[in-house]
Amino acid sequence: MNKEAKKNAYLYCKFRDEQFALYDAYAKKHGIMMKTLLVVNALFYAKQGMTQTQLCQRTFQSKQTVNLIMKKLLQDGHVRLEEDVHDHRHKLVYMTSSGRTHYEQVVRHITWAEDTAMAMLAPEEQRRLIDLSRTFSENLAKLVWQKEEKE
Repeated sequence: MNKEAKKNAYLYCKFRDEQFALYDAYAKKHGIMMKTLLVVNALFYAKQGMTQTQLCQRTFQSKQTVNLIMKKLLQDGHVRLEEDVHDHRHKLVYMTSSGRTHYEQVVRHITWAEDTAMAMLAPEEQRRLIDLSRTFSENLAKLVWQKEEKE
C-alpha cells in the first residue's frame, strides 16, 4: 500500500465523517436524531408510502432502529400505517399532514442544501463524484466483508 493511497483514504473518510457530523448537528438543531431525519426525509418524498423494510434499505438502518423511530412518529401523529393492497402481509408507512407540516421546513432545507451543493459542481464533476463514490463504496464493501487476514 503506497503512502498516497493511505493519505487519500484518510482524507476521503475524514470528509465523509465531516458530512455525517453536519447531518447530525443539523438534525439535533431541529430536535431530532440524525437517523430520524433520514427516515423523515425518505417518507416526506414517498407519495406512495414505504414499507419499513424499504425504509431500512433506503436509510441503511436496522429493522430495530426503524421500528423505534416508527413508534415515536406514530405516537406523535406524524405517520400512519395502511395495509398494502398488493401484499396484505405488509403495511405502508405514510407521512400525515401534521407530519408533513412539522418536518417540511427541515426536510426541504436539507434537500435544497444537498441539491445546491451538487449544482455548484460542473456536470462532469458531478458524474465523476458519483461514479468514484460508488466504486469506492463497492470496493470497501467487498474488502470489509472478506475473510479477515493478518496485516
